[in-house]
Amino acid sequence: MACPFFRRADSLTRQPSVIAEPGGHWALEDEELSDDALTLTHLQMAIQLLTAPSNEDLNTAVTSLVAKYRQNWPNIHKLKLDPQTFKSCANYDYLADIQELLLKMDEASASEILVLLGEELITCCCTGIIERAFRCLGTDLQEFLGSLDGVYDVLKLQEEDVTDTGFVCAGEGELIFTSERPVIAWLLLGSLKALTRMLYKVDVNIKIEPVEGDARRYRYLFSLVKDNSQTMLMGRPTAVSKTIPETVQRSNSSNASDLQMNSSSFCKMFPWHFIMNEQLELVQLGRGFSKLYKPYMADFGCQATTYFDFKRPKGLTMKFRDIVRRTYTPFLIGLNNPPGAVDFPAIGLEIKGQMVHCPESNSLLFIGSPFLDGLDGLTCNGLFISDIPLHDATREVILVGEQARAQDGLRRRMDKIKNSIEEANSAVTKERKKNVSLLHLIFPAEIAEKLWLGSSIDAKTYPDVTILFSDIVGFTSICSRATPFMVISMLEGLYKDFDEFCDFFDVYKVETIGDAYCVASGLHRASIYDAHKVAWMALKMIDACSKHITHDGEQIKMRIGLHTGTVLAGVVGRKMPRYCLFGHSVTIANKFESGSEALKINVSPTTKDWLTKHEGFEFELQPRDPSFLPKEFPNPGGTETCYFLESFRNPALDSELPLVEHINVAMKTISEGGDA
Repeated sequence: MACPFFRRADSLTRQPSVIAEPGGHWALEDEELSDDALTLTHLQMAIQLLTAPSNEDLNTAVTSLVAKYRQNWPNIHKLKLDPQTFKSCANYDYLADIQELLLKMDEASASEILVLLGEELITCCCTGIIERAFRCLGTDLQEFLGSLDGVYDVLKLQEEDVTDTGFVCAGEGELIFTSERPVIAWLLLGSLKALTRMLYKVDVNIKIEPVEGDARRYRYLFSLVKDNSQTMLMGRPTAVSKTIPETVQRSNSSNASDLQMNSSSFCKMFPWHFIMNEQLELVQLGRGFSKLYKPYMADFGCQATTYFDFKRPKGLTMKFRDIVRRTYTPFLIGLNNPPGAVDFPAIGLEIKGQMVHCPESNSLLFIGSPFLDGLDGLTCNGLFISDIPLHDATREVILVGEQARAQDGLRRRMDKIKNSIEEANSAVTKERKKNVSLLHLIFPAEIAEKLWLGSSIDAKTYPDVTILFSDIVGFTSICSRATPFMVISMLEGLYKDFDEFCDFFDVYKVETIGDAYCVASGLHRASIYDAHKVAWMALKMIDACSKHITHDGEQIKMRIGLHTGTVLAGVVGRKMPRYCLFGHSVTIANKFESGSEALKINVSPTTKDWLTKHEGFEFELQPRDPSFLPKEFPNPGGTETCYFLESFRNPALDSELPLVEHINVAMKTISEGGDA
């Protein structure tokens, strides 16, 4: 027969399954306990195995189910999935798919298969620390069911869960489970059967039925299976022996009137208790309640709901029979403002405790302790430490809580100081990086590092440094026809491109003075291709001039001179220090620039030798008349001359390609070759 309250899959809202670590293991964060130490986290893991099993655990149980019952249901193998499915989709709702497949496969047997799946879930996954967590809930089945109620209530408070999902132990052998998903309810039935066999070695029949008026609630009624070796106790089974007579444990008294303690002593020993009769009228108050309410109570017989607000368990109907059914559930009671009270100090004070049914007088005894947040919560409610009995652990909780609060406050202050120091340190580090970056913009890397460390910097001689000097033809005339702002704007646009060329070719920018722009290669990082880099940069500078115009629409025309030789370099000045180049080579390089022409690159003989020294680079060099060679350049025998650098091409490329393509490929070639 089909399950009478098994909802169709399309009526369910899919919920994410509980996510476990790869391999089906639960993640325990920030735990430094030994591996075998049982904690509240393990209890949470155990109960979630009943209420929200992970996809990996479900698949393990399905695999075992298929192996056992393939003959009964040939299509049951369709329930298995590839574990990679869960890894690729973390929130995959496997249980909903199981439900849909069962309804399509065999709706009449869907509930039976789900019960068997619940049993396999416990058999396969309830091992090790999880089994120990279940065992700690009670010594027999009834205690186990009652503890499910209380423990799950605490776990929901910790997680600030405001849903009604959970367990209620409603009496002897009766458990009520609330869930939005009927499929979980049937799975739980099988899990509870397997747990009772595993933990208490008993077989139980469990009848499941919906709670009238609430489709989300399911009632489980437990009864033990009769056989020759077990009695019908809800606790642990006791063997019946014909040879050894059963011993009956005797109590000192079975009559309530024999209790040698009067109500006054009881009220003193348990100040936070009250007793209600069948009409929920107060017949006795402990000293703590009496101290607060006695001035406002004419006599006993008042309704308990007048003075107490029953906050938990939620949804409790204030009837004697219903409260008796919830005696396995922790109670949280708030104090109401009594009638006629103008300034009641303890309004809202919460008392957490237990409700006990006293069958000898058919009354309900509530006994508990104030639910307080430290000493401040105590005094704000008009109470004193003396109002908490010595045997009540609430005393220690309050005092230890104050100590923990002081330690937390100290830790927070230390964390605040630590964060402040870290922020300051981060700001200092950020500024330091800015300073270092600025130094690297002004000086070569080696010089910048020494300046930052405060080391002395000695002047140093560098051989084979290629120097580039450039200026703008007719710059004085341009300035006479333009405003200073126009001149600065023109130079800013032009030099911005030149600075990018410096970064691309890894050459050092020496300085700019007015329209003069000077760079050098071979200072900060010596290479056999230093002259090549400067020559390529000169070609790109001439090409860039065609993209920049003066304020009156004329093209900027530059002249450039290149020379390779030995220079002396060092840091000059304390205030605004500069890295300066000295030597005869610097002067000659300047002369080659002044002897150049508009949109031409004048190259010295030494630079020409470096450009033609290595194969694979074809520079187009046009020789000039020897008379254009500067007088300062040494020319023994009069055989040397200067050259105009016209263009460059890479033999591996088509000559029709733009100049920039040839230069980029050449730069890539020397970079891959290690730039020796």
